[in-house]
Amino acid sequence: MACVAVTWARPESTYTDKWDNINVDEILESNRLLKGYVDCLLGKGRCTPDGKALKETLPDTLEHECVKCTGKQKSGADKVIRHLVNKRPDLWKELAVKYDPDNIYQARYKDKIDAVKGSA
Repeated sequence: MACVAVTWARPESTYTDKWDNINVDEILESNRLLKGYVDCLLGKGRCTPDGKALKETLPDTLEHECVKCTGKQKSGADKVIRHLVNKRPDLWKELAVKYDPDNIYQARYKDKIDAVKGSA
């Protein structure tokens, strides 16, 4: 789940930066907002336009190690991972079950995930 964050697709070499200025901290600090995004990603709730774009690009982002992510998207992804791993492991697990049922990405990004544990 290395890039469970603000990433959106376009055919060019990077994802669109249309939503790069979303306040990731605000989302992470609000249980309501965070749950809304997670529910969108899990197919349990309605998606905002940026949530829908994230849901559509997340598989590609995971598969290709966020190579098309902008700098802000990579930074946001790191922040989201750190938050979920350390403060919301329940949501992290739900997302992992949906997007990594065979534990491929958990294994691929193990060092990165281990590095953020305890660094909330």
